[in-house]
Amino acid sequence: MTTEVNLAQLRALVAVADTGSFGAAADELGISQSAVSHAVGALERALGAPVLMRGTPCRPTPLGREVLPHARTAVTSVAAVRTVATRHTGGLTGTVRLAAPTTVCQGLLPGLLRDWKAAYPEVTVRVFEGEDIELATWLEAGTVDAAVLVDAGPPQPGAVILGADSMHALLRRDHPLAGQETVHVAELADDDFLLSEGGCERHIREAYRRAGARFAPRHRIRDLNTLIGMVNAGVGVSVIPALAVTMLPAGCVLIPIRPSVHRTLTLTGPAGRPWSPAVSGLLAGVAGTAKGKAVAALAPV
Repeated sequence: MTTEVNLAQLRALVAVADTGSFGAAADELGISQSAVSHAVGALERALGAPVLMRGTPCRPTPLGREVLPHARTAVTSVAAVRTVATRHTGGLTGTVRLAAPTTVCQGLLPGLLRDWKAAYPEVTVRVFEGEDIELATWLEAGTVDAAVLVDAGPPQPGAVILGADSMHALLRRDHPLAGQETVHVAELADDDFLLSEGGCERHIREAYRRAGARFAPRHRIRDLNTLIGMVNAGVGVSVIPALAVTMLPAGCVLIPIRPSVHRTLTLTGPAGRPWSPAVSGLLAGVAGTAKGKAVAALAPV
């Protein structure tokens, strides 16, 4: 007798693949770890081969990688059907997985999350923090449902351009340049330069290229909080996005750089598949009354 694949099994597969463990998947789904294990095991029996390699983290097998896109489509479609039904009977509902860069998570998302919670109390937004170059891949792979993308190009229908986040010099408050209204990047040459590898390197290089100045970072730092801590400790200087101002200790300041460069932030759903009603509803809210409050720190594009 053939065993049928069901939605619970596919949902468990997607959750384990996204979180990397059965325990984390159980927390996400709101069920026991044994229930997740049972669902994945049943799926493997139905398919006749393993879909996950158990380990730390758990990873899809070759079969699992082929099945995952279809599993995501099935899970998303069922969620969309439920959301459509709920919208017709009184409002948006469901869960939206939203990815964004670190500075956006720190400086921009808190306002958006507050507005969304007030306007759509039945929608749960789960935030995933990532580097600029990762976010589009996550979005198109179905790991997340929406993302704040950096320099994404012409927006697709329904997407919202949140604004322009300009690059600023990060200095200790007692630095000789800290009192200036702007800082030319060539003026930073007397200090060791700390480069954040979180995704803004191309913007910084563009500023130095326009200035005709030599770009020679002394240190490359992956974590932005670590970089800020090093500047605060007097190790050197850096250039980071303006939205990072919420992360600064009292001993550091941000000063606009010359030549000025900025990154454009776009809130969007995936390009390769239909958006869920919950994603469309949240973005429509940002495009309306919530946008002015949520992105007040950003310059218009």
